[in-house]
Amino acid sequence: MDELIEGYRRFRAETWPRERARFEELAAQGQRPHTMVIACSDSRVDPQMIFSAGPGELFVLRNVANLVPPYMPDQLFHGTSAAVEFAVRVLKVDRIVVMGHALCGGISALLNGAPPEVQDFVAGWIGIAERARTVALRCDVPDQRQEVAEHEAVRISLDNLMTFPWVAEAVAAGRLTLHGAHFGVATGRLVLVPAQGEPRAP
Repeated sequence: MDELIEGYRRFRAETWPRERARFEELAAQGQRPHTMVIACSDSRVDPQMIFSAGPGELFVLRNVANLVPPYMPDQLFHGTSAAVEFAVRVLKVDRIVVMGHALCGGISALLNGAPPEVQDFVAGWIGIAERARTVALRCDVPDQRQEVAEHEAVRISLDNLMTFPWVAEAVAAGRLTLHGAHFGVATGRLVLVPAQGEPRAP
């Protein structure tokens, strides 16, 4: 805990004085983020840093391999779907960005098999992106398969978002837009990943 406490102390000494007014406003008026970002839990990929966003601007959901499951309302536990529902139906965000990244461990597990120690949850979870594995294995250049699968996983999440009826309704009404992106950990470069077509620089 020591390094975390030290980080907190730096926050209180350096960041808090600079951002205090914004936090007080957020406390008084509530959050009104303009964007939901669905990103990977990977510690190297921080949406707030990548998009130079301040407190209250982004509603961030992070999970293994930035995946969104299809719409399946039942009494089971659906943390990702619950966050999407809250963002769209309560916060009324303007856009959802699904952001994949290079060197994704979840996608590597999808392509090569999940390690034995993550069979309880990870192995089943990454099955959401099985189509990405199929697409990647058709790639003739083995070194490109990981990135191909990472891009396709973003597209799968975008497709699955549209299975949520209130997401599809908001998109059709022009109140919500969906976007895909992919971040290069080693390069710091972001590309946009459309639901169909080739990725491109913003």
